[in-house]
Amino acid sequence: MDETKARRTSAGDVWLRPPRTQRGTPPLSRDRIVEEAVALLDEEGVDGLIMRRLAERLGTGSATLYWHVKTKDDVLDLALDAIFSDVAIPQGTGDDWRGNVTALITGWRAALLEHPWSAALLNRPMLGPNVLARSEFLYATLLAAGLTGPHLTAAAFGLSNYVVGSALMQATWHTGDEEGGQRSAQAYLQANTDLYPALAAHGPYTGDDQDSAFALGLTYLLDGIEANAVGTPRGTRTGTGAGNARSVPD
Repeated sequence: MDETKARRTSAGDVWLRPPRTQRGTPPLSRDRIVEEAVALLDEEGVDGLIMRRLAERLGTGSATLYWHVKTKDDVLDLALDAIFSDVAIPQGTGDDWRGNVTALITGWRAALLEHPWSAALLNRPMLGPNVLARSEFLYATLLAAGLTGPHLTAAAFGLSNYVVGSALMQATWHTGDEEGGQRSAQAYLQANTDLYPALAAHGPYTGDDQDSAFALGLTYLLDGIEANAVGTPRGTRTGTGAGNARSVPD
């Protein structure tokens, strides 16, 4: 069979195939491949991940590399899942669901920002063990909070999309003449304050304190989720998402 056709697979297929094994001590392992792939991606991004170059960094030939992984898609899927191993699964009590979700989502964002190439790959099938373990924790935590059916789905999607969008924006924010661009935008808005009065007075977003902005936005999301959680006494809900405890009125 033609080698190109033999390696023709789809993103996510790597999780449907068991890792290949060798007798004795293999010269190369999947873990070693993934470790070097993450390092290469951190240095040069997705476009810099070329299988020949990865093989060279590993000190081996392409044939040996392809014995362990069939395609570049395999490597990307494995590398993407690997970085989620750095996201700690909260060990707090089930009573503090907001604190647990906050810790998970904050850790998720930190991992994406540590590896800026990763956020742009999150449209791939997410079937790796690290991703699934953390997704399972998120769903289980939201279920325990009283969310079911469409409320559960919307809450999980809302949190996931929020952290991915935030990380993607922040990863691409510091490019080019950032300060010059901000000054130009502000000058344009001030010159057109009759058309954009709110933006001229309060915007545009500059990204000066993205951590605080993310934490506050997460609190707003959790407030909305809590408002729809079954079994939460109305009028007694508290917001603890960003360390800000307060009553949420009916």
